[in-house]
Amino acid sequence: MNYIILIFGMALVTYLPRLIPLMVLKKSETNKNIKLFLTFIPYTSLSILIIRGILTSASDMKIPTIIGILTASFIAYIQNNLIFSVMGGIIAAFISINLLGL
Repeated sequence: MNYIILIFGMALVTYLPRLIPLMVLKKSETNKNIKLFLTFIPYTSLSILIIRGILTSASDMKIPTIIGILTASFIAYIQNNLIFSVMGGIIAAFISINLLGL
């Protein structure tokens, strides 16, 4: 029973910081510059994770990592879709590791 209370407490603590800004900002008009800034946050976060992954990857995984990044970059340039580019990079890295043996 203690775990149920703990899970609900954690859900409440993580949900409230997301809900409160939505309720406050829903009624007001947001500045165009702020909207533009917020559109770049997913791409910036993904870039940070990718760069960190490259720098901390094992030495035998450098080539598949670079192949995955180049594939994701190409798909992002063509499709302009974050999900397709991430999935394409993952699939390219998987193929380069498992099928090509790089």
